[in-house]
Amino acid sequence: MVLKLKIGLIWRIIIAIALAVGLGLVIPKISEGFADWFVSLAATFNMIFGGFLNFVVPLIIVAFIAPGIAKLGKGSGRLLGLATGFAYFSTIVAGILAFFAATAILPGFIGSIGNDDIENAGRAAAESFFTIEMTPIMGVMSALLLAFVLGIGMASIGSKSMLAVFDEFNVLIEKVISFVIIPLLPFHIFGIFLNMTYTGQVAKVLSVFAVVFVMIIGLHLVMLTLQYSVAGTLTKRNPFGLMKIMAPAYFTALGTQSSAATIPVTLRQARETGASEKVTGFTIPLFATIHLSGSTITLVSCSIGVMLMNGMSVEFSTYLPFIFMLGVTMIAAPGVPGGAVMAALGLLSTMLGFDEGMVALMIALYMAQDSFGTATNVTGDGALAIMVDRFTKKDNAVAAKTNLEPEQY
Repeated sequence: MVLKLKIGLIWRIIIAIALAVGLGLVIPKISEGFADWFVSLAATFNMIFGGFLNFVVPLIIVAFIAPGIAKLGKGSGRLLGLATGFAYFSTIVAGILAFFAATAILPGFIGSIGNDDIENAGRAAAESFFTIEMTPIMGVMSALLLAFVLGIGMASIGSKSMLAVFDEFNVLIEKVISFVIIPLLPFHIFGIFLNMTYTGQVAKVLSVFAVVFVMIIGLHLVMLTLQYSVAGTLTKRNPFGLMKIMAPAYFTALGTQSSAATIPVTLRQARETGASEKVTGFTIPLFATIHLSGSTITLVSCSIGVMLMNGMSVEFSTYLPFIFMLGVTMIAAPGVPGGAVMAALGLLSTMLGFDEGMVALMIALYMAQDSFGTATNVTGDGALAIMVDRFTKKDNAVAAKTNLEPEQY
């Protein structure tokens, strides 16, 4: 009997970072020549993986956003509009909250532990043995525009045949993410941290990681408190009592790292809050796809941390369009651990100017707390379901007085 030990992605990343730091400190003391060769080998792998990742990013955008938008065109009229509006507004508020918190907190910490040399964090200490050009079939913005055109077009004409094609394309690209990109991510992060250790910057970077991690968890709790305060006010219920009811969904998501896998628990707990079965049955699966307030907090906070580490300026005028686009792009987040950061890679490169090293740091930072972001997403879904249910009941009451059907009102 063979015992198979399955190690989760976050633990594989932690092991990769620990190995990279250990080897980066020990190997140079044994042999400088071997150390140079080993770091160059890691840089070669990173070059290949980074090129493939850049090639896949436009495909991810088209494969997930186009059918996602097309499917939003289906539903029960006003209920769909309310749910989508609440989800998008919540995501934008989460992003703006994260921006102001991160720009207020992180510069002091990063400035106190870093210096000019920290800008070299994430840059290769050695050249790769060779270079392979992997040109994407289209730019990121072209992919976004194409996805919007196709998604809106399929929704407007109700095309089932095209949607079936894009659903299969969606499955294909998700397989690429699940069986190629995600398994190789720990090796990519290993190479990045090996380089940083070799150049003497890893201690500073890990210190920043710790500060960002603690801040993000705090922001998640603040966002959930805001969401349930609004839901509690609308229903005249104790917001902390509602949060307690949704706690099983939070802890389930910590383990699964997937909003989709947590839907049964989220649905059960949302109904226990008093929201109707009709509303929860429609909104909870929908929110699992389009409402990622916790992930948005993480993406905005981590990206600001990476930019500050690299000496880049952070302006609200730059970040607001990024947050607005992030709210839409989260529709493309695949249902796998780290799916949100994969969907956001294109925006990070085009709108914030991230290079390959910054993207790798961003992925490592994001993955370190991915389960907490997912838990915040699904717990917040319960609050939004309560809000939608409250407004739906109000619409039904008004429609009854005017002798109109709720969908006509």
